[in-house]
Amino acid sequence: MSIKETVKKDPQGVIARAYVFAEKTHRGQKRKSGEPYFNHPLATANILSSWRLDNATIAAGLLHDTVEDTDVTQDDIHKEFGGEIAFLVEGVTKLGTIKYRGAENKAENMRKMILALSRDLRVVFIKLADRLHNMRTLSALPPAKQKRIALETNDIYAPLAYRLGMQNVSGELQDLAFPYLHPKEYRWLLETTKEQYESRLAYLQKIKPEVEALLKKNGVAPLAIDFRAKRYSSLYKKLLRHDMDIGKIYDLVAMRIIVATVPECYAAMGIVHEQWPPLPGRIKDYIAMPKPNTYRSLHTTVIGPDQKIMEFQIRTKEMHEENEYGVAAHWLYKQKSDGKTNSPKTAAEDIAWVRQLQSWQEHFSGKQTESEEFMRTMKIDFFKERIFAITPRGDAIDLPAGSTPVDFAYHIHTDIGNACAGAKVNGAIVPLDHELRSGDLVEIITQKGKRPSETWLTFVKTAIARDRIRAAMREKNRLVRGAAAPTHAELKITVDDRVGILKDFSTIIARNHINILAFHAENTKGSRFSLNKIDIQSIDKPKIDKLILKLKKVDGVKEISYKLV
Repeated sequence: MSIKETVKKDPQGVIARAYVFAEKTHRGQKRKSGEPYFNHPLATANILSSWRLDNATIAAGLLHDTVEDTDVTQDDIHKEFGGEIAFLVEGVTKLGTIKYRGAENKAENMRKMILALSRDLRVVFIKLADRLHNMRTLSALPPAKQKRIALETNDIYAPLAYRLGMQNVSGELQDLAFPYLHPKEYRWLLETTKEQYESRLAYLQKIKPEVEALLKKNGVAPLAIDFRAKRYSSLYKKLLRHDMDIGKIYDLVAMRIIVATVPECYAAMGIVHEQWPPLPGRIKDYIAMPKPNTYRSLHTTVIGPDQKIMEFQIRTKEMHEENEYGVAAHWLYKQKSDGKTNSPKTAAEDIAWVRQLQSWQEHFSGKQTESEEFMRTMKIDFFKERIFAITPRGDAIDLPAGSTPVDFAYHIHTDIGNACAGAKVNGAIVPLDHELRSGDLVEIITQKGKRPSETWLTFVKTAIARDRIRAAMREKNRLVRGAAAPTHAELKITVDDRVGILKDFSTIIARNHINILAFHAENTKGSRFSLNKIDIQSIDKPKIDKLILKLKKVDGVKEISYKLV
């Protein structure tokens, strides 16, 4: 049911009230495309509704931009809609402060931070729905912004959706980002695969009645038989592994069989194998051994009629919904549960990645499940031993709980830590031993000629801060006694500032088996160039010279120098 239909059916309900509030609040605002801004929160809410999430989440989807983009305050939301919806809106608003600029080593931090700041998986669902609609309408933005958002989507949000088992959402996000990140490859793919897609789809449509009759004849009544075309982003990655030979891609279009029970899944696969011989090594049982993101299905590739190769995917309706919507699908099952029958496993038990991170503080016990109980398990408490503070540029810094501005400063760069004279947290001056919290916006105040104080060692929490402070103490003593041998090299790289440049640098340095100790970028106001300082763990001059030759080939690099320090 669409949001407008829900509003018409229940005009006094929370979704209808949020609809009226958001429409009035955003009235007069336009998107870059020229359409009314309210179209975006409405589309976000419709996506959440299609995932069958609860009313509070859908209402928060309608309201998710009100605090950030209008005069509405968090208190206004709390007053009008209560604490739960206000909490969800606040979570999405916080996530809007973080930015990603293509640093490969920061991508995992970003994904963790999104979860940590959310504190409730429903905030992540709203953010994913928001991003999905923004990607569907990305063409209205300037090219530079298109590429930045596409990179962030591909590196952060698509993997996050995948890890939450939202296979379909992850795939669509990657597909939407692909043309902006790889335009030439995308055009080539469209031209190369169009005929192949059409011919394989026509072939499967032709034999669909035969498959249906065969299953029914053997006592298996399929709930549905449809077709799943391989996504372009996934297809391109696979083609790279197969010498760009489209003829080697057997699952370009797969036939998907939905049945009622797990035994029927195995029965259906046996019936298919009895009719058409399977290819050796191409049978995959993701029911007995699900993927880490909980994906479950049977896959088999067979030699079909006319000696053509085709792939089947066989699963139950429940598996299909979970594969499409991941942990969000569990909400549907918990809402349906009436306590009289055994409930499915909880999302907490099913998500291997979340379990590996010791992600869930609360677990279900017993057979009966209340929706309120389920909501408590949606809370994300596994990052309580870590915090994620934000730089003024929007970068996420992963720190242990109890960290201070000095720890934060040293994680930015050694020079920033050494010259740290003060700090602002969320715009207010704080002492250097102030304990940071997740979501804090931290600005370090530096002073030329400032050196670290030995007293900092009494309150810093990170090993990197302690090591750099002690190194500064040794350096101070060295200046008294005389020069000591260098310990590492500092590269200075002048470069055109562009999306992905940091990722290019870190990839080349890692391939040369050299560790990065610290990184700092300085943008000159009004200039398109930036100065990147990279400390590397090497004093081997020939090795560094070879590295510099490779770094000079990176697109946009203007000048490189280095010194041993």
